[in-house]
Amino acid sequence: MCEQFLGTWKLVSSENFDDYMKELGVGFANRKMAGVAKPNVIISCNGDVMTIRTESTFKNTEISFKVGEEFDETTADDRKVKSLVTLDNGSLNQLQKWDGKQTTINRKIADGKLIVECTMNNVVSTRVYEKA
Repeated sequence: MCEQFLGTWKLVSSENFDDYMKELGVGFANRKMAGVAKPNVIISCNGDVMTIRTESTFKNTEISFKVGEEFDETTADDRKVKSLVTLDNGSLNQLQKWDGKQTTINRKIADGKLIVECTMNNVVSTRVYEKA
């Protein structure tokens, strides 16, 4: 299920991330720090539990979940959300809901790269990672 995603990925490009964070309601100082961070994403599986760990000089976060089961998540910007990750056509699609709002984080592998597309309202950020 998650084999193609496994491993350590390093950020190589990021488009529109500041606008996406602004749409989420992230404050100026945190946006600036997150904007210069070059995180590594470590994806692992243990049975049917998938773990996505994000490490940077700014902040480390980790989520563990079963695909298709809702879970509580505290995001890097300290939002308390309900998250649901589904697998659809080889893409890991994460839906976060909080305070009547929602955002999606879609992860897919293309040309050996991890493509992460974050969408909130009409704002889309694309972040590309390569195997470390």
